[in-house]
Amino acid sequence: MSYDTLTGRTAVVTGAASGMGAATARLLAANGARVALLSRRADRLEDLAAKIAAEGGQAIAVPVDVTDDVSVDTAAAAVHAAYGPTDLVVNSAGVMLPNPLDDGRIDEWTRMIDTNVTGVLRIVRAFTADLVAAAAAGRPADLVNISSIAAHVAFPSYAVYGATKAALTQLSTMLRTELGPRDVRVTNIEPGLTDTELGQHMDNPALAQQLQGMFEAIQALSADEIADVVGFVASRPAHVNLRQVIVLPTRQA
Repeated sequence: MSYDTLTGRTAVVTGAASGMGAATARLLAANGARVALLSRRADRLEDLAAKIAAEGGQAIAVPVDVTDDVSVDTAAAAVHAAYGPTDLVVNSAGVMLPNPLDDGRIDEWTRMIDTNVTGVLRIVRAFTADLVAAAAAGRPADLVNISSIAAHVAFPSYAVYGATKAALTQLSTMLRTELGPRDVRVTNIEPGLTDTELGQHMDNPALAQQLQGMFEAIQALSADEIADVVGFVASRPAHVNLRQVIVLPTRQA
C-alpha cells in the first residue's frame, strides 16, 4: 500500500537490522521518508541502507546499543547531523528470552528490561524534543512503540518478557497524556505471532520447540504486515491518533 503523506518526513527506527524494524524502515523509505536505521548490528544496517538506496530511498546506518546511555546520545547526534530533527520515531528494538521464573536468570531479566523498557525510554528522551517541535510547527509527529500481545495474554515461562511488554503498553498510555496535548501522537502496536528473528535468541530447547509448534499450527504474521500497520497509523491526518492497535493472526485471535 502507498502512503503518500509520509513523503518528506524524517524517521528513526530502532531494531532496524532485522524483522519488523527492517521492514518498517523499508516501507517508510519507499514512501518518501528519510530513515535513520538504528541497531547494534552495523553490517546489517549498511546492507539495508544500500538496499533502500538501490530502491530509490534515503537511509543512513547508525549503530547503537539502546541499553547504553552514551551510545544512544551519540546516535541521536549522528541522526541530527545527517538529517536534522525527526518527526517519526519507531521503537522496534526488543529481545525475548523466556525461561521458567524459578531458573532465576537475572542476566536475562536485566537484558529484557534494559532493552524493552529502559531502551525505549532512552530513545524517547533523545527524540521527544524533535517530536514536540514538529507538532508545534503544525506537522505530523509520531511516536510508535512496538509492544506485544504478551502484554495481555499470559504464557508460561514468559513472565518477565510479558511484564516488559505490559510496561511498554502502559508507558505508551502515560506518554500519551503528556504528549497528546502537545499534538504528538503516541501509538502502541501489539503484534501476535510474527515471523521474525525474535525467537532465535532463546536458549531453552523445549520452549523453542513449543514456539515452532505454534508456527506450524498458525499462519503467522509477517514483518511486512506489521510495517504496513506502522505506515498506516503514521499517515493519518495529524489530528487522528490510532492509540492502540492489536494485530493477531486470525487463528490466534
